[in-house]
Amino acid sequence: MTALGLLIPFAGTVLGAAMVFLMKQDINAKLEKFLLGFASGVMVAASVWSLLIPAIEMSSDRRLVFMPAAVGFLLGIAFLLVLDSLIPHLHLKSDSPEGIGSRKITKTVMMVFAVTLHNIPEGMAVGVALAAAMKSGSGITLASATALSIGIAIQNFPEGAIISMPLKAEGSSKFKAFMLGALSGAVEPLFGFITILLTSAVISALPYLLAFAAGAMIYVVVEELIPESQSGKHSNIATVGVAIGFVLMMILDVYFG
Repeated sequence: MTALGLLIPFAGTVLGAAMVFLMKQDINAKLEKFLLGFASGVMVAASVWSLLIPAIEMSSDRRLVFMPAAVGFLLGIAFLLVLDSLIPHLHLKSDSPEGIGSRKITKTVMMVFAVTLHNIPEGMAVGVALAAAMKSGSGITLASATALSIGIAIQNFPEGAIISMPLKAEGSSKFKAFMLGALSGAVEPLFGFITILLTSAVISALPYLLAFAAGAMIYVVVEELIPESQSGKHSNIATVGVAIGFVLMMILDVYFG
């Protein structure tokens, strides 16, 4: 069941990337805005209900009950900040590459790196939730961890399409665009598995790791998804997407939790 939980989000990315075989044109601008907003809403809700609240509830210090969540959250932000500064990548619809050595790498590869970068915290989030579900008394059930995995998969579906379609527009063949889009999600089960191993080795760090994953996901939302969804026209459609994504993920977590 753990392996399935790790692979569900990856499946969402693969299915989304496969849209390159079905769609003849680029993604409609309004739909893209909505999908970016939707992904943001899902990730924010998952960070709060699936990660931060359980981290607070698992704190062993009643006086400083907030400490694991606060420390882990800030470390997660710092971790993604470092990766964002080091890994060469290019955001969608941007002509300014970021990271070390970005000028020497092709635009296509950097676009894939950009999506891969924010798939890392999603994999960690699923991994630590599954690890918590395997620990009795953690407050996180297997159903809740699976709901998080499904929620991440749902928002990965449009992300897969959002990366594969521009790759095709940049001149890649449909098959190459699909493979690169799908591979961008391969880091999720990998980092999910690594997180499970870390959590199993240091059980006392579980609340910190939950909050760490939340911080990493919020960094992606604030640094990438929200700015991209709010730039230019149709920003109100993106806001609607945030609301729907947030409510859907909240319902999944509360219902299955």
